[in-house]
Amino acid sequence: MKMHKLRSLPARFYRNVVKKVKKFFTYIGGLAVLLVKTVFWIFSPRLRKWQVLEQMDRIGVASFPIIFLISLFTGMVLALQSAYQMQKVSAEMYIASLVALSLTRELGPVLTALIVAGRCGAAITAQLGTMQVTEQVDALETLSANPIQYLVVPRFLALLVMVPLLTIFADFFGIVGGYLIGVGKLDITHAMYVKMTWDPLKLKDVTTGLIKSVTFAVVICLISCFEGFNTKAGAEGVGRATTSAVVRSFILIIVFDCFLTALFYFVMR
Repeated sequence: MKMHKLRSLPARFYRNVVKKVKKFFTYIGGLAVLLVKTVFWIFSPRLRKWQVLEQMDRIGVASFPIIFLISLFTGMVLALQSAYQMQKVSAEMYIASLVALSLTRELGPVLTALIVAGRCGAAITAQLGTMQVTEQVDALETLSANPIQYLVVPRFLALLVMVPLLTIFADFFGIVGGYLIGVGKLDITHAMYVKMTWDPLKLKDVTTGLIKSVTFAVVICLISCFEGFNTKAGAEGVGRATTSAVVRSFILIIVFDCFLTALFYFVMR
């Protein structure tokens, strides 16, 4: 490599870092603007309730079978893995507590959010992205219909309701999965398993999980809709936007989960 190219490497590295940082803050700013506009249009008297119900059916009812299967088998696997270690110290009775706390605090909200982001968030981006590249979004504006009010608000409200509701189902079916292994495989009595599930479980464990699920719902909606509205380059662009929405939703869900866990269990003890 020539000497002048070696000398220009630090400058190019600096320009790339500045470009990435600027792009990151532009993206975060775009999400913040979309959130403010969405909250503003929620209180519009022209809110179409039938659209919200339609989105709740697509997001919540259609996702229920997947949530049921994933959470049930997650609870069973969690009980089996716990038993592998706890049987060595004759502490099988604590498997019920571990399953219940793990599901309500972490696994229930996170697994539900990841499933909804992968299934419904991708569908939202693909739908809005297709409307964007075929200029249907522009057509809405020419008809004096605000795209955020018409397209984003129903999905936002539906996710705010259905993600916490699906999280409650995930917590319940995960605990049932742990119960099936604990009572059926590990010979823990029904009374003991129920007692060791409910005694350590506090209201804070459930409420913090639901607060997380509301935060994840906001993340999924904002990223999916933002990527959809900024889709370019035809069908190929729709594919790229959908992939980007899912990946960024997954990353932000894990980041917010880490932040909220530290906030609830280490800062606000």
